[in-house]
Amino acid sequence: MAFHCGVCRFSSPKWMGFCPQCRGSEPLVESSSLSVAVPVAVSESTEPASRISTGLEEVDRVLGGGLVRGSAVLVGGAPGIGKSTLLGQVGARMTAMGSRVLLASAEESVGQVGLRQRRLGIAGGDVDVMASSDIASVLDLAHTYDVLVIDSIQTVFDRESSGAAGSVSQVRSCADRAVRLAKEQGVTVILVGHITKEGSLAGPKALEHLVDVVLYFEPDDKLGLRVLRGMKNRFGTVWATGVFEMTASGLVEIPDPSVLALDGRSFFAPGSVIMPALAGRRCLLNEVQALVVPTNTNAPPRRSSTGVTNGRLHQILAVLDRRGGLSLSTAEVYVSVMGGVRTADPATDLAIAAAIISSRLDVAIPRVAAFGEVGLTGEIRASLQADVRLAECHRLGIDSVLAAPLVTRVDQLVSAIEDLRDKELPESEKTEGVVHNFAGRPRVASVNASNPSGFVS
Repeated sequence: MAFHCGVCRFSSPKWMGFCPQCRGSEPLVESSSLSVAVPVAVSESTEPASRISTGLEEVDRVLGGGLVRGSAVLVGGAPGIGKSTLLGQVGARMTAMGSRVLLASAEESVGQVGLRQRRLGIAGGDVDVMASSDIASVLDLAHTYDVLVIDSIQTVFDRESSGAAGSVSQVRSCADRAVRLAKEQGVTVILVGHITKEGSLAGPKALEHLVDVVLYFEPDDKLGLRVLRGMKNRFGTVWATGVFEMTASGLVEIPDPSVLALDGRSFFAPGSVIMPALAGRRCLLNEVQALVVPTNTNAPPRRSSTGVTNGRLHQILAVLDRRGGLSLSTAEVYVSVMGGVRTADPATDLAIAAAIISSRLDVAIPRVAAFGEVGLTGEIRASLQADVRLAECHRLGIDSVLAAPLVTRVDQLVSAIEDLRDKELPESEKTEGVVHNFAGRPRVASVNASNPSGFVS
């Protein structure tokens, strides 16, 4: 037998009234000695990880193809965001496809869970529900199921651990036991966690490294959508996103958010450019708008950005002013990524720069997407996964793109957009969205339908 700390997992052969490692005030608790594991060569492994579809394509996309059997998944989000609704729909879909799903609710009674399912009209098989906050009772039944959902990890408790439910030691102990069940019994465990006012998961931050996958369910207030983001995934990519809309009948998947983001866009307004940004393995087209307002006051001009950091905006403005010959030192500049979308993709630099130039020169850029990273010396660098961005542009009918190596410096970009002001395009070409030669200067490339990974000059 051994004694361990419920917070930092310090182990001691004898009992202590406090933890000497983390200086915690809670006494060490008794636990059975762990069995000795036998090392096995990776090449001799006979149990390849298999996946179970959740029945929702957007969730499967974020997970990397579905739930891995025997994995532990943590789903975090603010109270009321729709975590229980999402997992209720997932459970119903999985049950309908033949999986056995147990929902352990410590926050609602069985009748309340059933009422929500019926109110939302969630279709699918019957999910087994138990209302219990005792983790031992839940785990005793869970080994006969394929998937266990615990809603939430902050409201269950372990009788063998000290502290109240939701305390650091209780959350850690309950998560430990749930993860152990997943690894030893092959049951896929989904833990629901709440987000605090500070924006982190309630309970110990160390809870995230205990599980295999960490997902955050967040609101997009301006579009009225819900976004599921992958923050950690041992079996797939991180930063993948799934988009949903909350309706009276539950969450509805939005498989093509680019169409929604570009809906209502005017393609011939100065200061507007299409921006293909990556979110994990997914490319989302959005619109970036810029407004440049010359001022005659001695006060420092205002610079404001929404969706990109102010630091990035100031850097692009400095490069355009110094390397592009565009006078911006006395102008107020406002930049916004439409729909309230936040992006840290460096390839969005070129779209932001093009929108600023377009607004400053009062020149509308036709149906063109732009992507590339802008350096401090004025160079425009090629972007990663250009083929993914081009394929998404072509799929949505964006037939022209502006990117390296066709334009390599910001002064060339300024000259190319200036030529649009002096050149009246035929209405038919505006409709097709194809921009022809800029008087010998860099061309906007057309996306080749048969080879969307390449440029056609």
